[in-house]
Amino acid sequence: MEKNPEFNLNCPIPIQQYPHILLAHGGGGKLMQQLIEKMFIPTFGTPKSIQHDAASLQLSHNKIAFTTDSYVVRPLFFPGGDIGSLAIHGTVNDLAMAGARPLYLSAGFILEEGLPMETLWQVVQSMQQAAEIAKVKIITGDTKVVDKGKGDGIFINTAGVGVIEHSLTISPQSVQPGDILLLNGDIGRHGIAIMAVREGLEFETTIETDSAPLADLVIKLIKSDIEIHCMRDLTRGGMASTLNEISSAANVNIFIDENAIPVQEDVQGACEILGFDPLYVANEGRFITFVPEKDAEKALAIMKTHPLGNQAAIIGKVTKDANSLVTMRSKIGANRIIDMLSGEQLPRIC
Repeated sequence: MEKNPEFNLNCPIPIQQYPHILLAHGGGGKLMQQLIEKMFIPTFGTPKSIQHDAASLQLSHNKIAFTTDSYVVRPLFFPGGDIGSLAIHGTVNDLAMAGARPLYLSAGFILEEGLPMETLWQVVQSMQQAAEIAKVKIITGDTKVVDKGKGDGIFINTAGVGVIEHSLTISPQSVQPGDILLLNGDIGRHGIAIMAVREGLEFETTIETDSAPLADLVIKLIKSDIEIHCMRDLTRGGMASTLNEISSAANVNIFIDENAIPVQEDVQGACEILGFDPLYVANEGRFITFVPEKDAEKALAIMKTHPLGNQAAIIGKVTKDANSLVTMRSKIGANRIIDMLSGEQLPRIC
């Protein structure tokens, strides 16, 4: 594995003593204790005094959001990110899509016997760096080791808690005919970045994941009194699958314009070579927002002032018909139905 120079590899547990994660009977043993006391607690800033089966939280709000997700991406490291930062971003973004301000995360690690300690340390540091940027704290977790050949290196489960500090009802059921659809940036980069590394593909430029925490941008929209009806991040199945899910849940038709949807030239080229449609390729830092027409231009202007929204665009609208269809005007001017993807185009991308 190629070392990433941005990581400080001064691991708190002597790599010479434990070069690889060894199988510990019952999940205990000296190594597991050292992982918790010398690696996880100091890195994540969790008080040693609360080494207990659960963390106690003090929330001053009545309404919270809670989510959980698991990450099994292969390979563990890819251009612009890794499984650690992805686990933080994915859970933070799920909370943000509910209109919540993320506060606390848990982290559960499934480690494969024989995993290099250096690899685990890189992932742990990456998680902490991502958590600091996202302004969340990792306050509890768990570690298990499985037999060699049963875990593919590392699997991570994260759960997150956030507070909802507004009166908006952000859900697919709030989508209404006439709503305008906004996208915060170009699509398809995450899936293609993973695919390129996995298959050893080389393009003229390195395509990097768009993985990023979206909560700051979302909170900025909410605090600007934008009447947000729905938000969704465009992960597995990409934009097309997400729009179909919302269309079905809200019982509305959604119309989008292909010319308005930003796609990087290198991503478009890679998709053409691989036979993929960017609409169905996964993203980890992109989301769509449904707002009333009166708020559309204001929302677009606010999004464009943020680094994660500087390519934001109005890409479509909700129509009055109610056949639960997603249609798109193509670049050549023809209309076509955008169906839900059958199966999974790119497995193990998150």
